[in-house]
Amino acid sequence: MVGIFSLVTGWPGPSGFGSATTAEQVTEGIDASNLTVIITGASGIGAETARVAALRGAHVIIAARNMEAANETKEQIVSSNSAARVDAMKLDLNSLKSVRSFADNFVATGLPLNILINNAGVMFCPYQLSENGVEMQFATNHLGHFYLTNLLLDKIKRTAKESGVEGRIVNLSSIAHLHTYPEGIQFDGINDRSRYNDKKAYGQSKLANILHANELSRRLQEERANVTVNSVHPGLIMTNLMRHSVTQMKVLKIFTYMFWKNVQQGAATSCYAALHPSLKGITGKYFLDCNEKEPSNLAKNEKLAKQLWAFSEELVKSAQPL
Repeated sequence: MVGIFSLVTGWPGPSGFGSATTAEQVTEGIDASNLTVIITGASGIGAETARVAALRGAHVIIAARNMEAANETKEQIVSSNSAARVDAMKLDLNSLKSVRSFADNFVATGLPLNILINNAGVMFCPYQLSENGVEMQFATNHLGHFYLTNLLLDKIKRTAKESGVEGRIVNLSSIAHLHTYPEGIQFDGINDRSRYNDKKAYGQSKLANILHANELSRRLQEERANVTVNSVHPGLIMTNLMRHSVTQMKVLKIFTYMFWKNVQQGAATSCYAALHPSLKGITGKYFLDCNEKEPSNLAKNEKLAKQLWAFSEELVKSAQPL
């Protein structure tokens, strides 16, 4: 009941922020001029996260499939902030070849990498397979980001070691991780069309985002790497992510309007996890409305997280083009 009250009223939690906090408010006074940030996705929450990170001085790399949208977002940011440092690079998360190409191209720039925000995604799409033959929501929301993160991990760790500045990885998950298949992840039928449910498949991919963050966090702690990994739920926001269920979402919004956020509020938790100094050293956590929350029991299952990691490694290995 307290959680619902805070969500509806915007009442701040222990962090001093709440559901009504905007990304600008949560980063007020933060100097990110020494940071390089990669954000996947060029619209909605990703675009606002990029704008605010650039506003705080960070060098922002927008990684997106739609380069027209990415360049448009870049131009909008620069037009409102002439000092902004923003670049756009091609990244198609449902293509492992594209993910590898992006990572190679980024490393070739010689830039450091302090923060990776795995933001982009698809939602409730009809059954289809990725370029590499993996169910689209799992492929885009989880597997593409899993592979991207692994490819950039050495760069993030090296940047943190050389600069002395903590590296951060942020996975955008969702409260939808609560609504998944009974076993959490359908390891034995990830591409099974007969068992496909667009809502549960989305929940499965969002559960995978948390499990990935938790297992990576555990591994980095074992290495004593100066890199944290957390996952966030941005809140309910009407963005292009909902293009496969616009009518359904609009009807839902009529009856649940008090729970919805605007994009400025939706980007707040991502910016909080990526930039706020109070989270220094905090890793393997799940955040909602800029406050730490408990995810589902499945999301906290260490055995499931390890199983997903091994499964994802095998998928990447078998799905890569010859």
